[in-house]
Amino acid sequence: MGQNIIQKLIASHLVSGSMEPGSEIYVKIDHTLTHDITAVMAYLAFEALEISKVRTECSVSYLDHNLLQVDSKTPDDHIFLQSIAKKYGLYLSRPGNGICHMIHYFRFGKPGKSLMGTDSHTTTGGALGMLSIGAGGMDVATAMAGLPMRLKMPKVVRVELKGALNPQCSAKDVILEMLRRLTVKGGVGKAYEYVGEGVKSLTVAQRGTITNMGAELGATTSVFPADDEVRKFLKAQGRESDYTPLYPDEDCTYDEYMELDLSELVPLVACPSMPDKVAKVEDLGHVKVDQVFIGSCTNGSYSDIKKAAEVLDGHVVNDNVSLTVAVGTKQILQMLMEDGTISKLLCSGARLLECACGPCTGIGQAAPTNGVSVRTSNRNFPGRGGTPDAQLYLVSPEVAAATAITGYLTLPSQVCDITKLADITEPEEYLVDDKMLIPPVEGDTSDVEIIRGPNIKPLPIPEMITPVIDVPVSLKAGDNISTDDIIPASATFSAMRSNIPMVAEIVFSRYDKDFVSRAKEMKNSIIVGGENYGQGSSREHAAIAPMYLGVKAVIAKSMARIHKNNLINHGVLPLIFEDGSIYDKIEAGDELVLENCLEGIKAKEIMVTNKTKGYTFKTILEISDDEANVLLAGGQLRYIKKQIQ
Repeated sequence: MGQNIIQKLIASHLVSGSMEPGSEIYVKIDHTLTHDITAVMAYLAFEALEISKVRTECSVSYLDHNLLQVDSKTPDDHIFLQSIAKKYGLYLSRPGNGICHMIHYFRFGKPGKSLMGTDSHTTTGGALGMLSIGAGGMDVATAMAGLPMRLKMPKVVRVELKGALNPQCSAKDVILEMLRRLTVKGGVGKAYEYVGEGVKSLTVAQRGTITNMGAELGATTSVFPADDEVRKFLKAQGRESDYTPLYPDEDCTYDEYMELDLSELVPLVACPSMPDKVAKVEDLGHVKVDQVFIGSCTNGSYSDIKKAAEVLDGHVVNDNVSLTVAVGTKQILQMLMEDGTISKLLCSGARLLECACGPCTGIGQAAPTNGVSVRTSNRNFPGRGGTPDAQLYLVSPEVAAATAITGYLTLPSQVCDITKLADITEPEEYLVDDKMLIPPVEGDTSDVEIIRGPNIKPLPIPEMITPVIDVPVSLKAGDNISTDDIIPASATFSAMRSNIPMVAEIVFSRYDKDFVSRAKEMKNSIIVGGENYGQGSSREHAAIAPMYLGVKAVIAKSMARIHKNNLINHGVLPLIFEDGSIYDKIEAGDELVLENCLEGIKAKEIMVTNKTKGYTFKTILEISDDEANVLLAGGQLRYIKKQIQ
């Protein structure tokens, strides 16, 4: 029996385990990436392992998320990260070079390799035929130490693409259609493999949009074949020698199948405040807009920006709209400046931002009070844009540009000749300039000093789990709680990222402003959640900061993969209701007793008594034997150190 692409990628990196869906496997990691918001925790963990150099083929530290630098915290952290890269043998991508996911597949990615990153959108690398997976910082520290990644073998879903996109549609509409069909939790435990004749019509940049937002499905990863289009892309990057073909075998099978006809798609929009609340643009009517943002790792490619400029050409941005554009990489920005595209954007009234994440993570360009912001980025959770009560809509660059002209959600065909858009594609040759990439230092670096600003505090280590946990419920949360709900995405948060005591002061601050004071008063507590708890970003601060505040366990109906791993890594019990109806019986303040925890971790079930209400219920630990050992060891850091020793 042949293998599909994902099976081939995993088999070629498999260290141990059975490739049966749901089984625990260990895979070798070739590449790692971090970015400045998540990196400090990862490198503090790596430092604690006392290893002289990273043990991967390629590890890159990107400074790309928060370049706002409103005070000394962020520049101090950037200096710390540069000194870390110099000491431990990493590449460093300097501020302004561009966004990590785009830079990585442009300059480092290779078909057939594995990549783990401290960001859920690391999945972007699947556009090249890479096994690309997002994780928490502790997991990436583990990979940099040369240890394999612990993973549940996903079900592999074959997505048969047919036809070709019409000129008014884009790759953004492909992934929005996937979200419309499957929802934000439809991809949990699954990996998506895009095949079929329709694949040939998509550039690598378009594929990157689709694999990037596979994270919004909750998927482990998404992947495209490494075909002639990938070879063409690598040649355009001056890296044709890095090309290796990768296709599914003709006799391979999949766990699930679905079809999507590209020619039938129409422009779509994800409505506030979830990426799966998808509708047709033409069905929404007159939605007045205050702000438009074009860019991000999802839609910051050469062709994305050029198409937006074509829509805007000859028009002026509506008087009541603020339009900003952030090109994905410096390399692309230089090309767009030389061919006149940037001039078109500026003449239309657009403002040019740095090649960085910025507005996508709520860093700069916040929407006005009760404002409507239309964006080409990947998430629209409440508060994601930096303003708690703003409404965020997610669209393609073409729709975003048309909207900026009229001041309300608009189809490109209403403002321009869309046949011109069909001729715009990626360049046959990219401008290659890697001066903003600092290569690893060769040889002995033992004398390199790690420079720490005053805001960088030690990584908190969890307390050991006790046999009995008797604590109150500090929060009862609803369904689809995101890591943005737990730790708000904003310039304020990102400047705190290296200081857990400070970060802890904003836990759930937008969701429940009294949570921190309540948790402190309780000293130790439990959080109760609904379905898909912890979806969204990989930021492990959403696990570390509650742990720091004394949260011993989270009991939920279901949990997102990365957040559950982060809870385990930091010694917090990730419990699932065996009977979901029990959720309705629990209230904030109820005293819960977790009985025989140590034996329960081994047995993967813990009985819980609600002392306040007088009943007992069962919770399940959906963990492997190894994850059980991590919890019993008091978290991943203690566990890894024992393994290395």
